[in-house]
Amino acid sequence: MSEVLVLIEHSEGNIKKVSLELLAMAAGIGEPSAVFVGPGADSALATLGDHGAKTVYVADGQAFLDHVVVPTVDVLSKLVSEKSPAAVLIPSSADGKEIAGRLAVAIDSGVITDAVAVSSDVVATQNVFGGATIVHSKVSKGTPIITVRTNSIAPVQSGGSATRVDVAAEVSAAASATKVVNRVSVQKSGRPDLSEAAIVVSGGRGVGSDEGFANIIEPLADSLGAAVGASRAATDAGWYPHQFQVGQTGKTVSPQLYVANGISGAIQHRAGMQTSKTVVVVNKDADAPIFDLADFGVVGDLHSVVPDLTARVKARK
Repeated sequence: MSEVLVLIEHSEGNIKKVSLELLAMAAGIGEPSAVFVGPGADSALATLGDHGAKTVYVADGQAFLDHVVVPTVDVLSKLVSEKSPAAVLIPSSADGKEIAGRLAVAIDSGVITDAVAVSSDVVATQNVFGGATIVHSKVSKGTPIITVRTNSIAPVQSGGSATRVDVAAEVSAAASATKVVNRVSVQKSGRPDLSEAAIVVSGGRGVGSDEGFANIIEPLADSLGAAVGASRAATDAGWYPHQFQVGQTGKTVSPQLYVANGISGAIQHRAGMQTSKTVVVVNKDADAPIFDLADFGVVGDLHSVVPDLTARVKARK
């Protein structure tokens, strides 16, 4: 069985959920092998093995994280040359997409981005044109490089263990051309990361103010154990930080449940949440385009509907 390389995204050694999802996806194609770049592999080894990785290729050292994406591309390029994997799976983050593009050029292979599924014969499924069209694609040249959206598949614990294999790699001169000089920590809210959350509660122009987010949207999110998102109109108005914007120019989410409150449903926003498994809409405008996506919809004022919903969720808990 051919190996499938999975690039592991992590922060200070803490593995991001999407990486565990990709290991489950890789198991449907071949034998999952994790690629861990940077320090912290020892603490991650047991988790990666438990989620299906048979081998963990490690390029250890802080130097690999001190330069922008190119060292990771060099490591993956080396492994593809040596191992001839069936595919390379990479999270569809901003860094992941850049790594995938650079890797495709480096090894002269095709690349597919933003897949939501990959079959055993390495055919990728994508939702394109704002989710209006489903496309099935296959790389026709070289080793398939595929970036996959978060929440496309559930992680699977296999109870296995992984073998660590160190990769002899150095930071090349090309990689050293850029250097990370500062890292800014995102303020922690205690809520799930927006990109990885299974439930997202979002607010739009209809929320009306930053107090609306604090007093209406956030309490519902907390009662559901959800992340908070916002439309561009809400972030541009200064009601919620831009880092929580969902949409074509913000973050793309694909949760199990997406609750849209006071959001009209412009195509820019829809492109960022259209692949959500279940969509619940609260909007006083019955003709709002967002209702076209709704599995469940409430026509009403969110300022009365959402607090009532929050109270009912808390009561059921």
